[in-house]
Order: sequence, then structure tokens, then C-alpha cells
Amino acid sequence: MARVSIQKLWKEYGSHVVLENLNLEVADHEFVTIVGASGCGKTTFLKMLLGSETLSRGQLLIDGKPVASEPGPDRGIVFQRYSLFPHLTVLQNLMLGLDFQGAPLLGKLFGARRRAALKKAEALLETLGLANARDKYPPQLSGGMQQRLSIGQSVIREPRILLLDEPFGALDPGITADMHRLIVDLWAANEMTIFMITHDVQESFKLGTRLLVFDKVRHDPQEPDRYGARVTYDIPLRGPLQKRDRAPMDLPGISSVRQADAYPASADGVPVAPPA
Repeated sequence: MARVSIQKLWKEYGSHVVLENLNLEVADHEFVTIVGASGCGKTTFLKMLLGSETLSRGQLLIDGKPVASEPGPDRGIVFQRYSLFPHLTVLQNLMLGLDFQGAPLLGKLFGARRRAALKKAEALLETLGLANARDKYPPQLSGGMQQRLSIGQSVIREPRILLLDEPFGALDPGITADMHRLIVDLWAANEMTIFMITHDVQESFKLGTRLLVFDKVRHDPQEPDRYGARVTYDIPLRGPLQKRDRAPMDLPGISSVRQADAYPASADGVPVAPPA
């Protein structure tokens, strides 16, 4: 598990401001879903958590320490496009992470350590529903199976934080429902902290324990890149896959959000609870 603290965070590319003045405290084992308009900095935010992008100003802390300046095994990521090795079998794709973890110079385990790694990979294949496809190659798999394998790659080394960038956007609805149950089961079993970008608000309510809405609150028609996005709503949710019994309403930038659960953010980005 991991606590994430974000204090007065800005991300700029020259004069182009992408994110401005983000302030968040994310507890251990939260499932944070993120929605917002295209181009408002959601993926950039994930990349800063991953360590592949640096912040321009402010602080981004994981368990009280600045986030590493490069990706590490404590942070896994799953993209919308499958990041698989086509020349390796399903089992080999999973084993690769364990091989490099245990034998960074040779890139392959041997003996008892390899047997232990194989046992762990095969157990995960059972969880993923891919045990019967262990010797197949990625091009031989369906889209849903490939995404299951991508998730397996990201969790086999038991990261403390899992980052999901629209991982189910290209899947059919029936397959998506299965993937929702899978990711919730892995989240519960591994006690990870998850950040997931989605454009499906219904999905965000089903999976998340917390919803963040990214949006620009300041606009300058003469200089459209002068201001960046902020967290405009920080909404506590009831938990993964739970149905809601009250009618939804619209809020700026998103739909199907309940007024009673919506905590708008203040000017400095900190959520403000509604008056009693």
C-alpha cells in the first residue's frame, strides 16, 4: 500500500500550463478514478506518478518521500493499448518481470528460484483466467485476454501503486464487466492504491472509492494555454461495483454525479465539504 501526498503541484511545458496548483491527500488502498475532458492533463498526472514526467513546481510524495524520477517496480501501469511482447508466450510475458527482478544481470532465473517464480506466475494465470492459454502468443489472444495479460504483467511484482490509463476503453461491454471484477479482486487481494483514468462516468462510480474531476476553471481566449486544469470536484464514493440508489445529476465537466456526494474544491485545490 502507499500514501500519496500532492502539494501545490504544477506542470508546465514552456508557456503551456497543463496542471496548476493540485493539492491532494490519497490514503493507503484507495481506488481513485479520474475523469475530465480530453487534453486536461489526466495522463500527464499519471506519468508524474509513474516517474516518466517531472513536475514543474510543488511536491509529489509517496509515503512521505519524493516520487522517483524514473519508473520503478513499486508503480505498475496498464495502458489502453496492450504492452505485450509478441515473441513471448503468455507465461513468458509474466515470467519476464520476475526474471529481471531476481536476476537483473542475466535476465533469467534458475533452479529453485525459477521454480518458485513459475509457481507464482501459474497461480496468477489461474486468477486471470489464462491458464489454458499459457503457451499461446499475444497475437493468438482476444482483446480481453490480451488486456488480462497486460494487467498480470503490471501486478505480478506486487506494486504498491497501480496506474490505469483507460484500460477498458477498447473492450466489449461483456468483457469489460469481467475486467471490472478482475481489477477489483486484484486491488483487494494486493492492497494496492489505484489511480484509473476513464471517460465512462458509470465505470468510475462502480470501481472507485473516490472520484477526481479534472477541469480548467480559468480561461483566457487570447492565451488558451495560460491556465491549466485543477481538481474541480473530489467525490467520495461508496466502493467498488456497488449500485447507487439515488438519481444522478449533472455537474460541470461530468455527468451522473450525485449532488450529496460532490465536494467541490476550493481555490487552492483542497476539497471543501458542504455545510451541515
